Formats: sequence, structure tokens, C-alpha cells
Amino acid sequence: MTQTNHAGELVGTSHGDAADGPSKKLRQLADLPGPRGLPLIGNALQIKKRHLLHQQLEQWSREFGNYYRFQIGRTKLLVIADHSVFAKILRDRPDGFNRTQRLAETWHALGLPVGLFGANGEVWKRQRRMVMAGFDPAHVKGYFPAMCKVVGRLESRWKKSQGSEIDLQADLMRFTVDTITGLAFGADVNTLGSGDDVIQRHLDKIFPAVFRRNLSMIKYWNYVRLPSDRALDRSVAAVRLAIQGFIAAARQRIEQHPGLRHEPGNLLEAMISAADQGDSGLTDADVAGNVMTMLLAGEDTTANSLAWLLALLWENPAVLKKLQAEVDAKFALDTPYSIERLNQLDYMDACINESMRLKPVAPFLPMQASRDVIIEDIQVPADTIIFGLFRSDSVDEKFVPNAASFDPQRWISQGESGQSINSVKRISMPFGAGPRICPGRYLALLEMKIALTMLLTRFEIDRITTSDGQPAQEFMAFTMAPLGLKMRLKSKN
Repeated sequence: MTQTNHAGELVGTSHGDAADGPSKKLRQLADLPGPRGLPLIGNALQIKKRHLLHQQLEQWSREFGNYYRFQIGRTKLLVIADHSVFAKILRDRPDGFNRTQRLAETWHALGLPVGLFGANGEVWKRQRRMVMAGFDPAHVKGYFPAMCKVVGRLESRWKKSQGSEIDLQADLMRFTVDTITGLAFGADVNTLGSGDDVIQRHLDKIFPAVFRRNLSMIKYWNYVRLPSDRALDRSVAAVRLAIQGFIAAARQRIEQHPGLRHEPGNLLEAMISAADQGDSGLTDADVAGNVMTMLLAGEDTTANSLAWLLALLWENPAVLKKLQAEVDAKFALDTPYSIERLNQLDYMDACINESMRLKPVAPFLPMQASRDVIIEDIQVPADTIIFGLFRSDSVDEKFVPNAASFDPQRWISQGESGQSINSVKRISMPFGAGPRICPGRYLALLEMKIALTMLLTRFEIDRITTSDGQPAQEFMAFTMAPLGLKMRLKSKN
């Protein structure tokens, strides 16, 4: 029996039911174009720089089209660069498509608890309800004073550094680690003030390692432990210990103040309260996995998105000037931060959206088909790994006029090209789409807006550059980061 699912053109087909499918001739994966590989290793040698994998996949899409295949070792992969089809696949999660089994194996092999990011099926559905309990607007509003406290620390740090070069990403990582540990776990680690960046230092080892191992052709670490693998083990152990401490402290607060079950003070308390409900089916292991997910989402993605935005603003002084004028009109030096006032910064929202269109921190997403499906005219067997490219169409002139230019105005009004705002939104999907869209997107945007508002009200940007004076290079290590950005500031007061 052939079943048309809610993804529209995607058709799930049981084994042996091909005769019931569409009348048009179907292509197999082997029929698709793609780079020529070598026996046993496939195209592994053609991916010379793993940190530029996203650029290689985008280059191949320009050469072979919206659908092509490549191979790493014995693993055959399908790449989809058509944003409309990719969006349908995203909406068919978690039933038709899921995170790859390799990601789960990598996560488990490291001894890391699996949270919402890596969970699949019914486990994901249960965890999703728990996590979303901490992201409702009332809870986010309750976390806001803690966010203001952390951005004040970032301001103090930058005041001490004015006139000298600031390692932009390192400071933004400290800011996001302090924010997420405060908002999500009620822990005041203060890496901005003390310089003690233990959690950040360990996370900086773990997430790139997950990326490398997830793409490795040979699992050498199962047989030989290199010094880097032993260092990774120590980082995993340190982060697991920190997570256990966050959970124990939150449970102690809830025991001492039972009212926190109904009015939690942070995301972790909200997740524990949701997990403790009799029918939740969740345990502290699920909570621990989502603490790890919060650290992932709260550190790398937000910090790198903000770094890319600042780099693009500096390269486009007219845009920076217009944004400065909007911020000055809403915030004087002594104007307190508020969610309501930050949400009035429409041009800032447009700048953030435009930056994420050009520099999405997740330029591609690997997924695995949960069943036999037909994607357009391609027969895709169950368990096939699919790489969906987020950025290909977002920077293509066929879909976005003046696609290479940083033009936030396209997110505010219909331009001379006649392209509607909604059409740009459908093409650019930095937070994903469908049921697995990032649950923390609103919190991440708020974090970016308060940091940028602080910067523009308290400082003048003297310069943002790299060591060679060239635009920042893209570097893929779990998320796509700008390489080597330095910033120099002058205080306004």
C-alpha cells in the first residue's frame, strides 16, 4: 500500500509496493549524478578539509544539481539542495525522517546523555513536551533579569578591554555560557568576570569531536586511544559531573521551595517539574540529556550567529549606521533593558535574519530516512542518510535578488524586485522547520538583541577584523564559525 504523508510530494512506500507508486519512472540513488569516487573509500579523499565540508557540498550542488549522491567509505549519501523539498522533509519529522543513527552511536560512545537534539521517535516526543515547558513566554520573561545581569558583566569586561584587541568569539562564548547556565540551570558560573571558563573549555573539545567522529570513515578510537581521545574523555567526564551538579542543585531548591514546581525559576526546574509528573515517562537521564542540549544550543550557535552578524555589520557601514540610529532612538545610556523595548527593534531583527541567511551556523543537516520513501522522482530506501543544504537557495540569484549582498531591508518591505518578505522566510530556515524547529529560537534571538543593544549603546566599534585583514573565513566544527575575529572598542562615556 502506498501512503501519501503530510509532506505532500513525499510518499512512504512499504517494501514490495513499488507497483502502487506514481506512474512516472523512478530513479534509484545509483542513477543520480555525483562526484566520481574510488573503490572502498568513495569520495573521502575529495573532502580535503573537513572544516569546509559545507562548502564542498554546496560546490557539488552547483555542479550536479539539486539532487546528487556521494559516498564516504561504504556509506552512500543523498544530498538535497532544493529548499522547498527540504522543507517538506523537515515537516515529516520525526515520523518519516530522524537524526542519523551514527549521531546517536557517537553520542552514546562518548558517554553523553542524549537529549532532544539527538532523540528520535516517541522518546523525542516525550522530551519535546518537557523542554517546551521551559520555553513558554511567561518563563522566558521570568529569566530576563538574569540575562540582563550577564550582559552587564559583558559590558564591564569590554570596558576593561577598550583600546585593545578583543578575541570576539571567545568573549561571546563566555557570554553565552554564562547566560545559558544562569537561565537554564540557575548556576552563576561567571566566566566573564573570573576568566574561569572550565565548562566552555570542555565544550570546545566535545562538540568538534562529535562532528569529526560522526563523519569519520574508520572508528579508530575503538581500537587506539590517542592523546586527543584521552583529553576528550576527561572533558566528557568533567561536563557530566557539572550536569549532575546542576540537576542535584535544582532538585534541592525544589525540595526547599515546593512552589518552584508551579513557578520555576529556570529551564532546568521547569524540566524537572515536567519530568516528575506521573505520566511523563521521563527520568533524570532525559533531563541530563537536555541539559547537554541546552549547553550545545546556548553556547556555539548563539555566539557564532552574533559573531557573524557583527562581522557583516562592520563590512557594511551604511547598515551599521542605520541600526545605530534605531537603537539610539529606543535606548539611551540609562534606559533599562526590557523585552518589550527590544522587540520594537525591527531593523535589528532584519539584520539578524539577513545575517543568518548568509551565514547560517548550521549550513547543512544530516538526516536518515525512517522508511522507504519517494522524494520527487527518486526512490530512497529506508536508512538512507540525507544531507539537506540550508544555504544553497538562500544565496542563489534565482531565489533571492542580489543574493550575495547584506541587505536587511529585504526582511522589512517588498523590494524593487517584487520579492515578498514571506518568500525570503520560506527560503531561509536557520532554525529549521516543522515539528523539530529549534525550541529555543526566541530565547536565542533575545540573547542576540540584548548583547547587540548593549554594544551599540555603550561603545563605538573602532574595528572588527582578522589577523590578515581579510573577511572572516568559515570554519565548520559542529557549527559554522567565523575564524579569528578581533574587535576593538571605544567607550561612549
